[in-house]
Amino acid sequence: MSDFIQELADSLARDVLDGGIALDDPYFYEKVAKVVGASSPTLQEVFMTSIRIRLAEKRGREFLEKALAAKRAGQKLPEAPREAEKGGH
Repeated sequence: MSDFIQELADSLARDVLDGGIALDDPYFYEKVAKVVGASSPTLQEVFMTSIRIRLAEKRGREFLEKALAAKRAGQKLPEAPREAEKGGH
């Protein structure tokens, strides 16, 4: 059952993040989380974990791209944001 919930939540997370872009609402996922949580707190928890992981991966890729672009341009590499030092998932 947990694989099913994970797949369902991750699929929804992907679609909701895309929907947030289309709706020009970067926090649309919070609204969806409330709707999901009203029926299934378990699905809500897994959905939000998937959202956080996907957003973190996106930020990591953006940082990588900036660092590589700086290196190619002979510029100083960007520093990681301070909040990255605090940890997370």
